[in-house]
Order: sequence, then C-alpha cells, then structure tokens
Amino acid sequence: MDVRTIMQIVLLSIALAMDAFSVALVNGLTIKDINKKRSIFIAASFGLMQAIMPLIGFWVVELVSVGVGQITSIIVIWIAFASLLFIGGKMLFESIKGLVSPPEEKKEKLFSYKEVIVYAILTAIDAFAAGITMHTGLSTRTTIWLHVTIVMVITFVLSLVGLFLGKQIIKLLKGRYEISTIIGGSILILFAVWIVVSHYTGL
Repeated sequence: MDVRTIMQIVLLSIALAMDAFSVALVNGLTIKDINKKRSIFIAASFGLMQAIMPLIGFWVVELVSVGVGQITSIIVIWIAFASLLFIGGKMLFESIKGLVSPPEEKKEKLFSYKEVIVYAILTAIDAFAAGITMHTGLSTRTTIWLHVTIVMVITFVLSLVGLFLGKQIIKLLKGRYEISTIIGGSILILFAVWIVVSHYTGL
C-alpha cells in the first residue's frame, strides 16, 4: 500500500464525511439539549456507520459479484433519498407551522438516541457504494480495515465540527429554533437530492 492510495482514501473519507458533517450541523442547529456526552455519541455513531457501510459494500462484492453490489447500492440510495426527503419536508412543515402558532404551542426539538441512529444509517448509505468502489481498486482484504478506520476517524472529527458550528449558528439566531429548523430541513432535502445526483454523475 503506497502513499498515493492512502491519500485517495483520505480524500474519499472527507467526501463521505461531508454527509455526516451536514447532518451533524443540522443536529447542532435544531436539537436544544445537546451536551458534550451526546455530541460524542452523535459523532461516534456517524463515524461507526461510515465505517460499517463500506465494509458491507466491500464484502457484498467479495462474496457475490460487482453487479449484485451495484444493484443493491442503487436500491439503498433511493431508500435514503426518500427517507431524507420525508424527514426534511416534515421539519420544514413543522417549523413553518411553529412560526405562526401561539408561543405556548411551540415545541423545541429534543435529543433522541433513536433519531441519531436513523441519521447515522442514512448518512452512511453512499459509503456502501464507496465500499464497492474500494473493492475495484483501492482496497484489498488486508487493507480494507485500515481504510475504513481512516473513514471512521475523519467522519468522527468532522461530525464534531458540524455539531459545534450548528450550536454557534443557533446562538447567532438567538435561540430561534423555528428558523434553524427551516435551515436544517432545507439542508436535509438538498442532501437527499445530492445523494442521487452524486451517485449517477460520480461527483
């Protein structure tokens, strides 16, 4: 394994981590009760799933075939698109509704372990397809473990950065969670579209 391959994996890891970074930013913007412990949990969950998904993609190709792996990746990409579109749309609807509702009816979003796991899975969908790519040239049975570790660490760090930035932005918005949720919902919808576009265009 040479330096060029390592650099390719690092660049791929940063590209994959942008999904987690974006959703971590959304979490920082919209979830009121995030503390250090929960921030670590969110970042660790995102990092772990970004490591697991390429492994699954790599071993699907290893055990079956490239064609089956590519078909499977297309299915999960569209599932991720539909899920993120629904979540983002729901956030937009509820936040706009919150802007016009009486103050006593407004509800701030609270931390949920279940929601974090769902987001972690959805943000790692494209990493499944990346695992198929790794099998075709970047990784071997021996090096795949090092490569997914690099993906995990970079995703963990960038997720923490996203959470921090989200919390700073909400401070600038002076606690207007409805506005921050509109921003967050819009980011998720754009992210859903980006998953499909990047898959078919290779961007």
